[in-house]
Amino acid sequence: MHQQVVIAGGGPVGLITALGLAKQGVDVVVLERHPHVIQEPRAMTYHWAVLDGLAKLGILQDMETEGFRLHEMCYRVYHTGEIIKLDISAVDDITAYPYAVVLGQDQISSIVLRHLENYPNAQIRWNTEVQRVEDHGDKAVVHVSTPNGNEQLTGDWIIGADGAKSRTRQAAGVELEGFTWPEQFVATNIQCDLEAFGWDDCNYLVDPEYGAVIAKITRDGLWRVTFSEPAGSTEQDLEDRIWDYYRQVFPNINDIELKLYSSYQMHQRVASSMRVGRILLAGDAAHLTNPTNGFGLVSGMMDALTLSQTLSAVIHGKASDEILDQYSDERRRVFNEVATPSSTETKRLVFHSEDSDRLEKDLQRLRNLTRSRKERAKQLSIGQQLLTPGQTNSSSSPKIYQPREGIVARNLRHNTLRCARELSSWRVFSNCCSFRLAMSQTLS
Repeated sequence: MHQQVVIAGGGPVGLITALGLAKQGVDVVVLERHPHVIQEPRAMTYHWAVLDGLAKLGILQDMETEGFRLHEMCYRVYHTGEIIKLDISAVDDITAYPYAVVLGQDQISSIVLRHLENYPNAQIRWNTEVQRVEDHGDKAVVHVSTPNGNEQLTGDWIIGADGAKSRTRQAAGVELEGFTWPEQFVATNIQCDLEAFGWDDCNYLVDPEYGAVIAKITRDGLWRVTFSEPAGSTEQDLEDRIWDYYRQVFPNINDIELKLYSSYQMHQRVASSMRVGRILLAGDAAHLTNPTNGFGLVSGMMDALTLSQTLSAVIHGKASDEILDQYSDERRRVFNEVATPSSTETKRLVFHSEDSDRLEKDLQRLRNLTRSRKERAKQLSIGQQLLTPGQTNSSSSPKIYQPREGIVARNLRHNTLRCARELSSWRVFSNCCSFRLAMSQTLS
């Protein structure tokens, strides 16, 4: 079987990429090793900057119907009880979507699958595991295993959206550059009415011992509690440690029902390239970040939105395949310059606040943000820098990404110039500008 595009991985990134391509008339097949969408305590909050792209894809309304809007972020200091709240509506001069959206990533996958049913040029193959990928120059070959035996598929292009242990990335000979954190996260889902005990919808609990991200997942009382512990902690008594943690953080709450839990290592890594020949990478196959800021899946969604546009343009003869090299360069750049430093800084504040002087400076900065709408909007706009130049050109929604006095455009220009200066390379500056132009032409 030959396809224009074969996507390895049927998680949200692979499915969103498939939907973006299918809507533009590209034949695409998604290969997923599991028999269905997997329910795990994973991503759940989606930054306002990605919502415009999801709206254009046609899935945002369904996401908001099944999930809910998040209008505020709350920082809580465990030992003092201080609470600092940041209102997301401060960005309403920048975007038509001045809020985040909350729902489980398994729900997003299910929503995208329903939309894909409307496109006969898109197929999903469950129980199909990629074993290896070969680039033959004029085509790529994917070797898969299924319950009925082994098969070969060919495609003009192969997209690896098959996660951190991506076999597609391994086949391309691409390394994940970076490091692994010396802690692991424990993500738990609980059924409990935490709102009745004063908890906000999204809470950063700041403490070097009991730091956590505590957030509501659904309207009916399902919550995510994610805390940190030393890497290498055994699975044997993990549930006991979870309950010990709950007794410290929720001392007066006795009706907690533990629904799901998992522990995992955290990384700050990015692929040395996101394009090798006919093999392309997106999502966790291309980059990994600690999830404190919620920039993991959001970055992958932005990969998917960008890649579906650029690859469709190449397939339909509207752009040279050089734009795919620029996709790789730009997505790696924004991950290194925005996702990693921002996620690292938030992780330090929430989980590593041992230095009392540093903590007081951090808290004072947050207090100041509550008093200045302009500064709060600037802080809340960090995630917008994860967008690839060209994604900001929204002709159908002129208000989006068009703040007063051209703030975003000016910031984008300054970031590009800073990138060129820091790397002492006008080649990077040229690539960014040419990709921006190419994306603009692709979107027009």
